[in-house]
Amino acid sequence: MENITNNLTETMDMNNKSETGATKKKSRFKKVILTVSGVILTIVVALIIFVAVIAVNNTNAMNDCVDTALSEIKKHYTVTPIDAGEYEEMTIYGIMKFDVEQYNIEELGNLSIMRVNLGIMQMATVVITPKEKNAPLLSIDYMYILNNRKCYVEFYDVVAAKDDLYNSLMDKLSEVENKYAYLENLETSEAWYAHLQTVTFYKSGSSKYDGDFKKMLSDSLYTYLENTAQFPSLTEEEKAEKLNITVDYTDGLIEKGGISTDVFKNSLGDDETKKFFDKTFFGTAAN
Repeated sequence: MENITNNLTETMDMNNKSETGATKKKSRFKKVILTVSGVILTIVVALIIFVAVIAVNNTNAMNDCVDTALSEIKKHYTVTPIDAGEYEEMTIYGIMKFDVEQYNIEELGNLSIMRVNLGIMQMATVVITPKEKNAPLLSIDYMYILNNRKCYVEFYDVVAAKDDLYNSLMDKLSEVENKYAYLENLETSEAWYAHLQTVTFYKSGSSKYDGDFKKMLSDSLYTYLENTAQFPSLTEEEKAEKLNITVDYTDGLIEKGGISTDVFKNSLGDDETKKFFDKTFFGTAAN
């Protein structure tokens, strides 16, 4: 009897020890889970703060470049705001909110400015579409992706003929391009409209070059505006001819596509994208 009792006691002790061991293991497991969760949460919070700080800095840099561009334009021409109406705020894919501004540049043409802030990326676009002078269309895209930058400055030959003033302007713009040859060139694939591009700046780099990118923007705009201000105004017939050439290009973007154009087409559709282009972005339609 005593042996049976002893055996039962030993069995109970073993069970108690086993339960105590299991409890300790569960406790350690919970501690590990809590520790890992804490580390993950700390990393996530740190990343959110990091991205938020970068986003603020990038937004400031983007707005600074836009302000610089608008200020430079106003030094050479009278600039009047135009109500962009339904296109003042545009949402693409439900998450990409574009803020759009439109202006009339007296004696030159249409100006549009578009900005988007996606947190991890900011982008500003400035487009000057000349309608009253024999000048190239100017498109500027500055992208801020965390600590990286992509800067495009493109001049499009949407003109019937290139006279001496036009060729002189392009030569001076080429000199500006050479001035910033030290900045890293960005590889781009050739598009269907490549034949319209005489001078282009495709640059990339880190945020430490923000000052250089801003100066490149300012220098290219100054050269463009200072020279076009000396161009004679077109006759009504010449304006109509230039407008047709410009529309061939902008309609071509709808029909043949383009990297930025395709984003709008896929979200808004061809017809609505064309309306936006004609009314506001390029301003080829009568306002």
